[in-house]
Amino acid sequence: MPFVRAITGLNRLAFLASAALLYAIAPAMLIDVVCRYLFDSPTVWASELALLLFGPMFLLSGPYVLHLKGHVAMDVVRRALPARVERLVELLNFPVIAAFCVILLWYATPLAFESWQYRETSFSAWNPQIWWTKAAVPLALFLLLLQTVAEFLRTLIEGPAPAERVVTPSGEASR
Repeated sequence: MPFVRAITGLNRLAFLASAALLYAIAPAMLIDVVCRYLFDSPTVWASELALLLFGPMFLLSGPYVLHLKGHVAMDVVRRALPARVERLVELLNFPVIAAFCVILLWYATPLAFESWQYRETSFSAWNPQIWWTKAAVPLALFLLLLQTVAEFLRTLIEGPAPAERVVTPSGEASR
């Protein structure tokens, strides 16, 4: 199904982009630790930068993790069910996730927009603008909603899919 593949591909790109944020977080934390313990002069920006990047990193990886079936689930119970019942449980689960996304989008979008409008800052010594971290919330919720619809359609048409195998950067396969 082209829609399902397109949404999953988009969310996979968001997942990879969010994973790439670690390449900014790790050096920032390293610099902060080195400056603090070797030079007794901690940075004012490194810890806050890491904190500001962690949120979007986790949020933007969530939709693809839904596709991978990587969220916490009652797998032992679900897999003990007959295939038809398992499919029904999945089909009932996706509207609940979609409703959750819509409700949170309703509240998160105006907050992110106001933060952007006011050019909200963190009020710390470094004082960076933080609207972009707040904008990650509705963006991630929208992507999660799209992935939920895609997974619902896939399950409706094809039935429950086995968990996708993921190859880590070290070459190990999981799932």
